[in-house]
Amino acid sequence: MKNENVKELPDDVPYDAPAFLQFVELATSPYHAVLAAASELRDEGFVELSPGEPWELAVGGKYVVNVYDSTLLAFTIGAAGPLRMAAAHTDFPCFRLKPQAMDAEDGAYRRANVEPYGGMIYRTWLDRPLGLAGKVVTKGDDPFHPATHLVDAHLPLMTIPSLAIHMDREVNKKGELNAQKDLLPLFGLQISIFDENDWLMETFGLEDILSYDLMTYPFEQGCTFGATGIFGDDGPYPEAGELLSSPRLDNMTSVWACLQGLLAATKTGAPDGVRLIALFDNEEVGSRTKQGAGSAVLMETLRRIYASDAMASWGGPQDAGERLASALADGFMLSADVAHGEHPAHPEKADPCIGTYLGNGVVIKQAASQKYAGDAEAVAIVRGLCEQKEISYQMFVNRSGAPSGSTLGSIASALVPVRTMDVGVPVLAMHSARETMGTADEGALVALVRAVLE
Repeated sequence: MKNENVKELPDDVPYDAPAFLQFVELATSPYHAVLAAASELRDEGFVELSPGEPWELAVGGKYVVNVYDSTLLAFTIGAAGPLRMAAAHTDFPCFRLKPQAMDAEDGAYRRANVEPYGGMIYRTWLDRPLGLAGKVVTKGDDPFHPATHLVDAHLPLMTIPSLAIHMDREVNKKGELNAQKDLLPLFGLQISIFDENDWLMETFGLEDILSYDLMTYPFEQGCTFGATGIFGDDGPYPEAGELLSSPRLDNMTSVWACLQGLLAATKTGAPDGVRLIALFDNEEVGSRTKQGAGSAVLMETLRRIYASDAMASWGGPQDAGERLASALADGFMLSADVAHGEHPAHPEKADPCIGTYLGNGVVIKQAASQKYAGDAEAVAIVRGLCEQKEISYQMFVNRSGAPSGSTLGSIASALVPVRTMDVGVPVLAMHSARETMGTADEGALVALVRAVLE
């Protein structure tokens, strides 16, 4: 179903499906999402700052900050002007290795001891080749400074096998799975007995391992599919199908849109004011960690920006706290996370008056519960930008009586009191091992982020 707000993408939107899918393939963990984003920013002239060292900031400067390896903030400082921000999250539902990674059960098989991270659709992870990526920490020069290594085996290492239907005749009626019994990945046979450290040392080529934060991911590439030529044979992506299927669309769609939107907005130099993107970890488990949107990271970064010597040339209040308070009062933040598209087999799960469909553009999300950030002015700002820039958009609300989802927008804006609006691309099978979206919708989100930041 199309609506009157669907537009063709402008020719200058920095988006094509293969480039997006290549980024998703690199982002096999929050650490690798930050690694890939930081690399692209540095290639475009962004200077890396350390959270633990003094910052020397200048008007016209472009900067990137790595926070505990899984959260990233990037910003530019121009001439006197407003504060504009966009935020997303780098994590995704998956199985993470427990500290004792070897299954303790005796038998003919070797299984990895894992636990679910985030709200997963368990059955979608069965019978898929799974990779392993994340962080491994080894001995350093002293106990307070161990050595960290970001690792990805780049191999299919394990799978979670289904029980055959002959042994589970009710599987298509019930299908309940026990996380500790049914969902431990198979990675070897008893004939290849070795201990936990041997396994990790052999896999990643590291010695003296002290700890790790390792997660499984579907060892599969994303793809487009369906009818070709999004807007006909002369459309912007005539080789791509209308639909896109991939792991980790929640929330690499938003991470990539924030990154590309900032790069496009700063292509010819730093825009006036402060332009910032924040890519937080741990949204899928509540955001309330030292590197999550519920932490002091964003406010502390803004405090350091507005206390810097770069602000002296702006004039106005000389007190840094006053400068920041004024910037927040007139500032704006876009919180980007995926939205629910109406399911073709279950339209009754959606609001009967407001349909949200794949291919109809970026979604403006609202909830009376305020689980999505936004108010009337914020909605008007985003709709106004979409109409001015001819960006496809649509509205989303939950069906009344159904529990609302949530994301980082309301959490972050409670700590950094700036007007915020939750948006995203609509997807099917959210929190599945593999999700589906409209191919062109990512371009609409990139265009919106750029419109906010430029």
